[in-house]
Amino acid sequence: MRRIKELLAQGQVVRMFGLGQLISPKLIEILGEHGGIDALWLDVEHAGIGMRDIELATLAAKAYGMDNFVRLPATDYASIMRPLEAGAGGVMVSMVRSPEDVERAVRWAKFWPRGERGMNGGNRDGRFGLTPIGDYAARANAETFIGIQIETASAIASVAEIAAIPDVDLLFVGPADLSQVLGVPGQFEHPSCLETIERIARACADAGKPWGIVPRGGDYAQRMRRWGCQMFVLGFDIHAFHAGIRTTKDRYAPFFPE
Repeated sequence: MRRIKELLAQGQVVRMFGLGQLISPKLIEILGEHGGIDALWLDVEHAGIGMRDIELATLAAKAYGMDNFVRLPATDYASIMRPLEAGAGGVMVSMVRSPEDVERAVRWAKFWPRGERGMNGGNRDGRFGLTPIGDYAARANAETFIGIQIETASAIASVAEIAAIPDVDLLFVGPADLSQVLGVPGQFEHPSCLETIERIARACADAGKPWGIVPRGGDYAQRMRRWGCQMFVLGFDIHAFHAGIRTTKDRYAPFFPE
């Protein structure tokens, strides 16, 4: 499962779908049947997702050729290691505040010589012990995706240093968090928000790193693409559910008088 890294390396767009509040294997299968989604964003930061949920989600995603990663705050070593052993293709680390935070997260996710992740190999990522240890470590180091969210004032201030850290695969922007930290909550088109995104884009370009975003609509997404963005989270489970309910009510409008 290395579709994200391959698409990014080829300069192509990665189309993501976010799951958290309504995560289920069947929902992932439905997404797979529709096609067009490259990878899943599994939101451990803001939803009650456990290891069992991650295991089932990664199995369902794999059946349809979809990659995946887990978005989480890297509060300790286990928070990084356990999703990887459960089968996640990587991690998106939220709320970092310094290059030191990022370097520590990378080392937790990587084996020797880059990092200090504990060796097991007996879980899903090591084919339950069937992959030789040497091959397992080398493959995990090469294939594990590591994204870093830039969403705190100190991370914005040090974005060039963060982008330059080896084995960081991508920097990610959440416009909602960005607008909040810049003091203009919800004003996604505010000049300070757009200027900051441009700054992040330049730092990534200088470091030869891709970047991603949660777009605020079609026109916004196209603008970000022109600025070099490669990863787009194009839908979330709760938004799709709301849209489905609204469509149903519109279809049967006479039964839903205002």
